[in-house]
Amino acid sequence: MGQILEKFQGKKWKERQIRKITDKIFDHFKNETGKANMTFEELHIAVLLVYNDINKHIPGPHFDPPSKEQIKILMQESDINLDGELDREEFSKFVLRITQDTFVTVTRGLITTLAMAPTVALLTKKTTENVPGVGKAVQKLPNSVYAALVTLVIVMFQQRK
Repeated sequence: MGQILEKFQGKKWKERQIRKITDKIFDHFKNETGKANMTFEELHIAVLLVYNDINKHIPGPHFDPPSKEQIKILMQESDINLDGELDREEFSKFVLRITQDTFVTVTRGLITTLAMAPTVALLTKKTTENVPGVGKAVQKLPNSVYAALVTLVIVMFQQRK
């Protein structure tokens, strides 16, 4: 439950998650090529890897990466020293820019889930009375515990998708 609540820390949580992903991918390219900067072709592959990680590790719908044209435009805007390549900091800021909408969608989905799931749980608690074996146990649970358990199961199910 602590991990779920950590996601409400907002911008700091988002930046930590993106930084983990960008550092891992940047180090992969640095070790593979031996260079400290990324070219456009490497950046395109890196964006695909970033979106692959986002789709694997962050709950919510599948997110499509930007097109090559969008990447080229954003690379030019993110290349502060105008050398045609992105260093680690430029790459991190680049990824933050291309993933802004992704995290807004995820946050909205989490807020909706965490607001709706307890309500649905409490509304359906009465219907479990007739379920053999389970009904009596569910009825003995306090409403707050039951709502928290149902919410936790729903969030875990969403993260598995």
